[in-house]
Amino acid sequence: MRRIQQSFTLVLLSLFVSISANAQSWVKKAAKSVFALQTFSADGSLLGSATGVFVDEQGEAISSFAPFKGASRAVVIDAAGKEWPVEVMLGANETYDVARFRVGINKSQPVVLAQQTAAEGSSVWLLPQRQAKQAIAGTMRRTETFNTHYNYYTVKLGDQRSTFNVQRSMSGLPLFDAEGQLLALMQQPTTDADTLVYAVSALFADSLKMTGLSINDASLRTVGIKKALPTDFSQAQLTLYVAGSTLDSVAYAQLIDDFIAQFPQQPDGYVSRALFAANAGRCSDADSDMAQALRISDRTDETHFNYSRMIYQKLIYRPEPPYEPWTFDRAFQEAEAAYEASPQALYRQQQAYIRYAQQKYAEAASIYATILHSELRSPDLFFEAARCHLMQNDTTAYIAMLDSAVAMFSRPYLKEAAPYILARAQAKLDAGKYRDATTDLNDYEQLMAAQVNDQFYYLRFQAEQGGRLFQQALNDITKAVGMNPDQELYYAEKASLEVRVGLYDEAIKTANECIARAPEYSDGHLFLGLARCLKGQKADGVKSLQRARELGDPQADALIEKYGKGK
Repeated sequence: MRRIQQSFTLVLLSLFVSISANAQSWVKKAAKSVFALQTFSADGSLLGSATGVFVDEQGEAISSFAPFKGASRAVVIDAAGKEWPVEVMLGANETYDVARFRVGINKSQPVVLAQQTAAEGSSVWLLPQRQAKQAIAGTMRRTETFNTHYNYYTVKLGDQRSTFNVQRSMSGLPLFDAEGQLLALMQQPTTDADTLVYAVSALFADSLKMTGLSINDASLRTVGIKKALPTDFSQAQLTLYVAGSTLDSVAYAQLIDDFIAQFPQQPDGYVSRALFAANAGRCSDADSDMAQALRISDRTDETHFNYSRMIYQKLIYRPEPPYEPWTFDRAFQEAEAAYEASPQALYRQQQAYIRYAQQKYAEAASIYATILHSELRSPDLFFEAARCHLMQNDTTAYIAMLDSAVAMFSRPYLKEAAPYILARAQAKLDAGKYRDATTDLNDYEQLMAAQVNDQFYYLRFQAEQGGRLFQQALNDITKAVGMNPDQELYYAEKASLEVRVGLYDEAIKTANECIARAPEYSDGHLFLGLARCLKGQKADGVKSLQRARELGDPQADALIEKYGKGK
């Protein structure tokens, strides 16, 4: 690599022109700010290189972004030839090919950034690394504005006596004005034959910073070097939130630690680390972080609530027994503390969740009763309350809660009402309110016509049969058979109803279809035998009933006893 750099230096020296006495005063100092950037892939091979400059004394620097793409590591080689690691990315813009980052150097020599725009026709200089007495002269040809107040420059290199072609490997070279202030960074030319330099404002490169969504930036995600958290707290919060679903566990744990180091007086980092520890089963660590979050939080209600939710979710979703101090009672106490700090219905709802998980259904129902008319009032809330009554076998209260859930919608119903209507239909069917159940199922079918299946039609068949709506029941069991012809139960149910309403020929046909599909299914033989006996074909009917008995049907003996006499 050093041989390549030396060859490149010789090429540049052949192109250098002497600069004026006024400019010579700043070149030697500015050269100390210029460095060579090298990036490496995961296997350690050289990936890319460019030139850059330090912009403050703590190692902050700017350069081209292109070499960083796909890089796992990067270093800079300063004017004295010493190598320093790039520690963290501070910002990047792929469109203008610039990056801002921090170098792990003891102290850096910064350049002065030009605040003014270089006038067209003015003299400018490119300063390669380690060139203390010579620079590449040029003339400002054109100045354009982008992003409201940043400049994009076009420069003709050479003086009145000479011109030369730009080298593509000169990307990132700093462009200075006559006062030695940094104007811009050179961008990579299209070809080596170009005679013009295109450079982007150094102020723009120095303004780059991380935002809350930078973690999802496609360009930055290709860089394996650590990224800085945003300096703005709200943006850092957003990063912390997004990172939970985008980073692997190692990177996420490091990000949380960085957040805590950067914002030690904010509870968010401690809460996030507590959740992370809880999911890993490290309960004492989680307790410690939550205690710290409570000490510094000005919203102790939210912190207690997050804690109760953390404990609750761990106990609900992890199969192993609770570890101390992870108990539902502990979760309930934290939710109670949240409610005492700020009486919000949400915290009471969390308490209801916990009592339901503990199978304390009466207490959960009582808590729900206190918030059913709060700002949380919704079909979901009524449904949650309904489940408490269902688990206590209080059918009346269960249906009443479902009535309230459905009542929050008005006719004509939207699809959002469908789950509650279906739940109420099942509840009414179980309670023997067959015609009411049928009405609900009719409404459900209208809302979900494209999604209903054979199981739906079988459910409505049961309701219609119970409500003595026999024709509708026959229609629905026929639909169920058509949608799932391999389900022998549907044939048996259909044959049973056909026998019940005196359609013996139809029952015989249906029972034979059942037997053809499932010869060992006793119900097919049972209803075939019964239909034949009722039609007067007792001998054949009894044979079918005997076959049903052989297959273990408990009803067959009584029917054989009844129809086998005097056959």
